[in-house]
Amino acid sequence: MLSTALPKLMSTFDVSTATVQWLTTGFLMVNGIMIPLSAYLSTTVNTKWLYIGAMTIFLGGTILAYTAPTFGVLLAGRLVQALGVGITMPLLQTIMLSIFPAESRGAALGLVGIVIGVAPAIGPTLSGWIIDKY
Repeated sequence: MLSTALPKLMSTFDVSTATVQWLTTGFLMVNGIMIPLSAYLSTTVNTKWLYIGAMTIFLGGTILAYTAPTFGVLLAGRLVQALGVGITMPLLQTIMLSIFPAESRGAALGLVGIVIGVAPAIGPTLSGWIIDKY
């Protein structure tokens, strides 16, 4: 979703291509660190509260990124978002496997797969619209 916004962000914050790319690189780096840590967190924190906490962290990062007056604040917001996503992604399957009975897990995971599969198709269009309007 971010790729269509990069040129506008470069001009808005007056940063180079290499600098603006840190929005993606930093996100993936923090996300990659959090995914294995989420296994530990899911054994020590109640799943419900871990999910709510991760979504709250993501929301906080989104608000920080949306209101960012400088590129550094925008990058910090993206990194905070990555903390939440890095917990939520692996937790999703854990939750799905625990709340659905064995006979309906395939359908439930298939539905989630459809949503995840459609997201890359909708993301660039949505990103372009948000950048144009807001």
